[in-house]
Amino acid sequence: MTAETENDPEALDDLRELIRHARVVLWDFDGPICRLFARYTAQQVARDLIEWLVSQGLRDLLTEEERQSLELMVVLHAVDRRHPGSDLVAELEERLTQKELHAATSAMPTAYADPLIQTWTALGSRMAITTNNSPRAVRDYLQRRGLISCFDPHLYGRTQDLHHLKPDPHCLNRALSATGVAPAAALMIGDAPSDYMAALTAGVPFLGYARNERKAKMLRQAGARVVVESLEVIQRTLLDSR
Repeated sequence: MTAETENDPEALDDLRELIRHARVVLWDFDGPICRLFARYTAQQVARDLIEWLVSQGLRDLLTEEERQSLELMVVLHAVDRRHPGSDLVAELEERLTQKELHAATSAMPTAYADPLIQTWTALGSRMAITTNNSPRAVRDYLQRRGLISCFDPHLYGRTQDLHHLKPDPHCLNRALSATGVAPAAALMIGDAPSDYMAALTAGVPFLGYARNERKAKMLRQAGARVVVESLEVIQRTLLDSR
């Protein structure tokens, strides 16, 4: 929601409606809450994992296209498809977790995320994390920011069952089951098409966050109807609707 669309009554009504029904807010982590790899890019992490696979004599495990993508989820999904439930998958996941734990110490908070989470919690909605990141890294970051009490114990992230990564709705369904709310009474905030698809499959309303126009375009092309480019818009709308 840009400055122009903030003045669009229909767009604001859609946002208010999403907020009004949200008894539980399901947050993606890397993007809406922080930039996890602010100091060390996700592409570099993917490159490191690919180089580790090559060093293990597993160069042919990935296609040339998969190696060149430098996309973490592409690498994880590819290895899981070819060696599901293996020690290789377990070690790859743990290597990524260690890199995320290191990145969490220098992650950059998303503007307005901390006050929005605190305000929403104070107004009575519950918060949960539904992410493809390691819940260990998520917990570390939230503890550093003084936000863990807003979420605990509802941190649902990556496990060694990599086929459950979003767009699979597994982490969303875990959050819904644990909090005891119907999908329509929840709200997913995410910044990627995989977040939108997971929410769609789980039957959860979706609110897109995009830190730039490229990400906003990707979300809209995926089908997201309400996309904001600053969490401040949500904060103001939340307070104005009370």
